Amino acid sequence: MKVTVVGAGAVGASCAEYIAIKDFADEIVLVDIKEGFAEGKAMDLMQTASLNGFDSTITGTTGDYSKTANSDVAVITSGIPRKPGMTREELIGINAGIVKTVSENLIKYSPNVILIVVSNPMDTMTYLAAKATGLPKNRVIGMGGALDSARFKYRLAEAIDCPQSDISAMVIGGHSDVGMVPLIEKATRNSVPVAEFLTEEKAAEVVEATKVGGATLTKLLGTSAWYAPGAAVSELVRAIALDSKKMFPCSAYLEGEYGLNDICIGVPVLIGKNGIEKIVEIELSEAEKAKLNTSAEGVSKTNGLLNVEA
Repeated sequence: MKVTVVGAGAVGASCAEYIAIKDFADEIVLVDIKEGFAEGKAMDLMQTASLNGFDSTITGTTGDYSKTANSDVAVITSGIPRKPGMTREELIGINAGIVKTVSENLIKYSPNVILIVVSNPMDTMTYLAAKATGLPKNRVIGMGGALDSARFKYRLAEAIDCPQSDISAMVIGGHSDVGMVPLIEKATRNSVPVAEFLTEEKAAEVVEATKVGGATLTKLLGTSAWYAPGAAVSELVRAIALDSKKMFPCSAYLEGEYGLNDICIGVPVLIGKNGIEKIVEIELSEAEKAKLNTSAEGVSKTNGLLNVEA
């Protein structure tokens, strides 16, 4: 498997590192516009190979997309990161142009590539990548829900005081502070509903902490997080590489599923060698449906700022 990661900053480098450490890809290519930056990150990562026990080859290039030719998967992290107080939606003006250009360059050299979009606002950038490239919907994946669900599990385990491996939980909806829909009613600890362990008040606190998970880190770090986003991407890429049909909530292009049309938004999907193998429609409560519909309205409003053909 050949994987390209566009953007060699903190998020992109973490993606490459986790993919390499999990040792399922033959080749990883880092691309950046800053002269020598991707090459330096690639060399630094390659010097960890004997220490971390992986055989993947990592190379870097300054904007030469011919080096990405025949990639199976490409991860788009490029664009400006969030600053404290900035919403993901405020990035749209700058990042839309970057994501469109990057997507087109990737398709030029890898016509069969599966795209994983990380750049914010993630659902709208996923929608843009789908529209700009004309790729089948199974080959354009937005990463956000996988990350948000990991943050949800972290907060639940913290509140219950149990190992994260005990927790099964999912976040659907838009990848934004107001758009996320943590499915608290469906969350379990080893198949036991978390309501058995949490008061309603504490459960509500967990939901709110999950929704502002990225903003909390941005405030602390002064920029976007990178470890958890990189790990989330690596799991999606591994599911493609191993054709595992593993379920993740991801931003997917919907055509009637969940009653939504012409939108990319977080829903449960099965990930395998073809990208999104299936969109899984789970039964939602009336409250969950209402929150998902409200989230979709917000994403559609942001999509309206794009200059793309619907």
